[in-house]
Amino acid sequence: MARIPEPEQTPDGPSYEGRLLDRPDEEVVDQGAGFDIKTLVSRRGVLSLVGVGVGAATLAACAPAATSSTTSTSTPTATSTPTESATATPTPTETAESITLPSGEIPDETAGPYPGDGSNGPDVLEESGIVRSDITTSIAGGEAVAGVPLTFTITVTDMANADAPFEGVAVYAWHCDAQGLYSMYSEGVEDETWLRGVQIADANGEVTFTSILPGCYLGRWTHIHFEVYPDEASITDSANAIATSQIAFPQEVLDTVYTLDAYAGSAENLAQITLDSDNVFGEDGGALQMATVTGDTSGYVASLVARVDTTTEPTAGAAPEGGGGQPPA
Repeated sequence: MARIPEPEQTPDGPSYEGRLLDRPDEEVVDQGAGFDIKTLVSRRGVLSLVGVGVGAATLAACAPAATSSTTSTSTPTATSTPTESATATPTPTETAESITLPSGEIPDETAGPYPGDGSNGPDVLEESGIVRSDITTSIAGGEAVAGVPLTFTITVTDMANADAPFEGVAVYAWHCDAQGLYSMYSEGVEDETWLRGVQIADANGEVTFTSILPGCYLGRWTHIHFEVYPDEASITDSANAIATSQIAFPQEVLDTVYTLDAYAGSAENLAQITLDSDNVFGEDGGALQMATVTGDTSGYVASLVARVDTTTEPTAGAAPEGGGGQPPA
């Protein structure tokens, strides 16, 4: 049962919570509605204020979310300080194929008596179309020469520049046919330009030609001639060549090819000479000029790395003593 509040006695009369009773002779609970309302207001004032705050918070929590058309102000968030991380060192990328370098510069050799570079008469290097990879036909066209297919690649490196690939140099290559004949010179083929062509070295310093395997004529080991020029524009003058040399072929390959009818006479001519007795390859047995050859009589692939030193003076160009062998007329 609730306790009935007792009035306080003051000099001015009975009071409750500091207010004089409106009816001094009556109990506190009988002071009337006006006195009760004032009592409630004074007692709950603080609670009412707190209640308003809590209510407002509750209303805010229950209020619907703002629509997309409402502009909201974002609260900035703390930005973490980035942590420095280690950066991996990039691995150098090779721009040229990995190759095994010969022990020295490609030897300077004779261009021989049939170069066709203008140094002794005919000049194929002035003809339009000489820059080509397939040299099995004349520049003007016609039938391809007969023989075992050969694709040969010469990789030229620049010794003065740490043997970097010699990109952009022009390589002129030429050789005889299966019977030992040279276009532009041998009797009956003076008007032909087959087995002669120029290629420009790519980023790997490589030039590649499609041809046939040469025959062997009396007095010379089987070979391919080539000259290296600084660039395509330089080929119009043979004096611009920065290297002149020859490619040799392994005997086991030649012994196999020279059993074919297309190479009649080559086996007999090869039997009369060796790499050591050849007046071009004899100095080192062709060690720096011997091609690496793979394949069979259906087609061979040959390659040679030619290191060119532009700091030395080229010494080739003249025919060797004895003429270097004579192709059949």
